[in-house]
Amino acid sequence: MALKTNNSYGTITVAEDVIASLAGHLALKCYGVVDKVPTSFGDTISDLFKQHSKSRGVRVFTKGDRIYVDLFVVFKYGLPIPAVAASLKSTVKYGLERFTGMIVANIDVHVVGVRL
Repeated sequence: MALKTNNSYGTITVAEDVIASLAGHLALKCYGVVDKVPTSFGDTISDLFKQHSKSRGVRVFTKGDRIYVDLFVVFKYGLPIPAVAASLKSTVKYGLERFTGMIVANIDVHVVGVRL
């Protein structure tokens, strides 16, 4: 389902795939995030062929004018997990709200592992 908003210029539609790609890009730019983990069978198949997409490890749901995001990530070893998770949430939330102009209602960070 796509995210739709109206303003003085007309109706703007943003696909969930675009939001997921942006969230994945923002997540990898955040300090302490090493990698994202595949969440679907398609992501797993593309991993076999070394074709990583930006939306890998990201699930996006839209309900009305709200955005809900699930991030499945691997953090860097030795860093405080709550601090990195809080930084990740705020970075992704700010970027998505600025890009879409909509409200990000919830971001859930699922720490799948830690790596050096």
